[in-house]
Formats: sequence, structure tokens, C-alpha cells
Amino acid sequence: MDASTDSPSILAMADLATPMSIRVAATLGLVEHAGSAGATAEQLACDTETSAPALRRLLDHLVTIGVFVLDAESGRYRPTSLGNQMAGEAPEGYKTLLDINCAGGRADLAFVELLETITTGAPGYQHRYGRGFWGDLDAHPELRRSFDAQMNWRFRAQAPQIARRFDWARFSEILDVGGGDGTVLTAILAAHSDLRGRVLDLAPTAAAANARFVAAGLGNRASAIAGSFFDPLPGGADVYLLSDILHDWDDEHARGILAGCRRAAAPDGTVVVIEPVLGRGAGTAFDLFMLMCFSGRERTVGEITRLAADCDLVLRHAEPVADGRTALEFGITPAV
Repeated sequence: MDASTDSPSILAMADLATPMSIRVAATLGLVEHAGSAGATAEQLACDTETSAPALRRLLDHLVTIGVFVLDAESGRYRPTSLGNQMAGEAPEGYKTLLDINCAGGRADLAFVELLETITTGAPGYQHRYGRGFWGDLDAHPELRRSFDAQMNWRFRAQAPQIARRFDWARFSEILDVGGGDGTVLTAILAAHSDLRGRVLDLAPTAAAANARFVAAGLGNRASAIAGSFFDPLPGGADVYLLSDILHDWDDEHARGILAGCRRAAAPDGTVVVIEPVLGRGAGTAFDLFMLMCFSGRERTVGEITRLAADCDLVLRHAEPVADGRTALEFGITPAV
């Protein structure tokens, strides 16, 4: 019996050939090697040190799905506008997510361990690679660099929105906790000339943040501190920012991060959580990824508010602050 019909097919939804072909093509840099003129399978195999017969079959499937076209007369494969989206210099910035040698692409491959995750509740990533995601970044500096690049890509449109749409002018100093290489803080300080700020992140990323601040002309108002948000945080800031942090962690660790901000903040201090929340930018597919990768989870506004309440933080208000992201502003619960 032919499984193909005009109606949606569960087999089509479960297909692995197409997504893996795209990821392998991105990892090999086939678009870059082919260029606008195109190249033969033999030329591409030589450039990528792969098997020409096997690569030809991959290319033929990429033609079938519209990622490449084949000039039958010359035998050259040329990327289409769709295929060009996975080039390293493409404006979409997808390559860092597709390349299986980068942090994001490597993490996606751990989905083959989803049954293990659903059975045990433990991250499939650790089962596949022998160490957790964050430990993998520590062990492989090139993965950490690609992860930082992925975070930059994630915030390239949102950072200016966050800077404009939230009332940062009320504050004098921000501590961006786990703020990566300073993408969000740079946008905020560039939009508010009276603000000062610091990023706290692990040493390699903090060094990149300091370089970003200097390059942006913010060296007199911004700096980076090497450290972990599971250790005591520096005091002195009037707002502690957690941007895309809590969803990386289970409830116990998320409470620990919030509690650290609560301890560091002054009695009249503020904690701002910016996240894609369920129903407002976060969907079930990414929620499943967070579970599989590092036991994280996407949460509703109510769930984040309850975690914060456990740490003596009270929600002042929640508002959309960027495409797909919500800002939750918390104050310190008065002592009784």
C-alpha cells in the first residue's frame, strides 16, 4: 500500500533525511564551496574531503527539496535562495544553529536520546555525549564561542527592542547576570546615556563582553566580571537583570539564581526577568528541547512568579518587551 496521500502524513512529519541533509550540508559548508557559480559533486567532494558518490546522493536530495539546483549540462550544483540561508555570511544567521560542530547543532542531535529523557527525566544530551551541556562548553572552548555567537544571533533584533520598550531610565546601575558577551547590556546603555552597567558571566565570555564594551565606546560605563550566578553576586546595582537565563534550568536551580539576586539586591532593589514565556513566544517544541538538553523548561508568567515568590520577590508587573519576550519586574518582599 502506498503511504503517500494528499493529506498530511505522519511519516512525512517523522522524516529525518531532509533535516539531517540540511545540517550536514551546512556543516560541510556546501553553499560556500559551491558559490554562485556552482560546482560539480567531484569538486565539492575534493573541497570537503568527502566521498564523491555519497556526496552526489546528498546533493541530489538537496535538489529535490529545493536547496540546490543542478545544471544537467555542466553537472554543477548551485545553491538556491533557500540554500543560501545556511551560508555563514547569510543575514538569517542560521548556520550556527545548523552546523553540527557548533553548540546549537550538536545539542539538536541529542534529540536521538529523547526516549531516554522521557523514560528517566534526565537530559538526553548527557546520555549522548557523556557530560552535561554546560560542562561540554567548559571542556570545548570552540563550543562556547559558537554558543556565544548563537546568543548574539538570538538577541540581534530583540536587544534594541528591550532597550527601548522597558523603562531602564529609572535605574542608575544594572548588573546583567549571565549576560553573555554583553549584547543586551550594550544596547541598553547605548539607548540610555546616564546608565552604567556590569555583566557577570564565566571568564571567557566576560572577556568577550569587555572587548565589546570597549569597541562600542562604553568602556567608561560598562565592565564585565568573571563569575558564576550560583556564587554570591556583587552588590551595589539597583536592578539585577536575568535575560534568557531561568528557562535553562530546572525549578531548583532557577530558585537558586533568583535567590542570589534577591540576596545581592538592596531592600528597594529590583530584579527583572526577561524570558520567552509559554503562550507569549515559547512553544512546545522548544520546551521539549530545553528538557532534553539540560532539564530546563519554558514557563508561564504564573510559574515564574511563583518561583520568585519562593525567594521573597513580588511581581510588580509583566509586559511584552521584545518580539517573543516578556519582562517580569520583581521587587523585594517587605520583611514582616
